[in-house]
Amino acid sequence: MSDSPVTIPVLQQMKRDGKKSVGFVAWDYQIALIAERAGADFVSVGDSVGVNLWGRSNPLEVSVDEILICCKAVRRGLSRALLSCDIPFGPVQEGIESALRAAIRIVKEGGADMVKVDAAADFPEVVTALTRAGIPVFAQFGLTPQTALKYGIPYSAQNSSNAMATEEATNRLVAEAKVLEAAGAVALDFTNSGPVAGAAVVKAVKIPVIGGFGGGPWLDGRVRLAHTAIGYAARWIDSKSDTYFNGAKATLAAFTALIEDARAGRQIKG
Repeated sequence: MSDSPVTIPVLQQMKRDGKKSVGFVAWDYQIALIAERAGADFVSVGDSVGVNLWGRSNPLEVSVDEILICCKAVRRGLSRALLSCDIPFGPVQEGIESALRAAIRIVKEGGADMVKVDAAADFPEVVTALTRAGIPVFAQFGLTPQTALKYGIPYSAQNSSNAMATEEATNRLVAEAKVLEAAGAVALDFTNSGPVAGAAVVKAVKIPVIGGFGGGPWLDGRVRLAHTAIGYAARWIDSKSDTYFNGAKATLAAFTALIEDARAGRQIKG
């Protein structure tokens, strides 16, 4: 692993060289430190923090002020990896001026190297405005519960990737990717790409196409929720799914042992 900082041109060169980029979605200083030490190329501060860490029912509830707390924390943990931060729901939907104000805060106060615009295919004018203001945009698009109707596809986690295999959906997604590239996006976050549409988009644009949920080796890069990779959530205690580590089970065992030691009058470890 090189100690040289990962810049946007470096990320784009990786695509040209056929080298896969890898990142994590993270929200805190400690995970950022570990991700960087492992060799992550970028870390993305996502509005998914609302549901996954704070117990909210909807990621749309996250505010700019709240995402900035996470962005600043992650920034302190990174010296080499690129930092992306979501513009939460609201400013982009309100219009260009509102989106600009939010993006400037995220870059200036949060220290982000680029901002992520969700459902960017519906707001190419925002991508252009941010780009003209000198703010790099990581543009998200693809199949989500909010965009499924646009493609005429019933959304479900089970059929999402297969749905993207239709010729009509693939052609539309390729067209959207080209629009976002022309608008100035420095990279694309393709949600639920699937191997057919994903490969077609990768071939159609010169900028990196990165995917998390519903992504795969057909893309230029992958981004994974750090807390999923380490099984950090109560749901992993009873989950049968594979992950790289099950922190929830290990934590449950540790807490149970600590409680037993304390109640038995034994010294607590650590």
